[in-house]
Amino acid sequence: MQGVMPNLHPVVKQLDALIRETIPGLQYAVKWKKAYYGVPELGWIIEIVAYDVSVNVVFFGGTEFEPPPSLGTTDRTRYVKLKTAEEPQRQEMRKWIEQAGRVPGWT
Repeated sequence: MQGVMPNLHPVVKQLDALIRETIPGLQYAVKWKKAYYGVPELGWIIEIVAYDVSVNVVFFGGTEFEPPPSLGTTDRTRYVKLKTAEEPQRQEMRKWIEQAGRVPGWT
């Protein structure tokens, strides 16, 4: 959480906990201040990037979700921007994370 704006700490903590409890066999890596989550059989499936005013949650296979996150135009990647501690608790976020655990990501 080094380098993350203090007001975004709760957002990052909740996202991290939700991802780790939702996807079994998860692997984790940090590179260039970005957190990557993946599983061996699917590759890297989620990326979290904290900026000054929001936390972007990138789903590498997001175009295959039902419904897909609305932001993003690159290949199969879609993302959402979160600004409050309440947003990671939305049912839609949980469903996207569950779907990420079943859809091939970035290898």
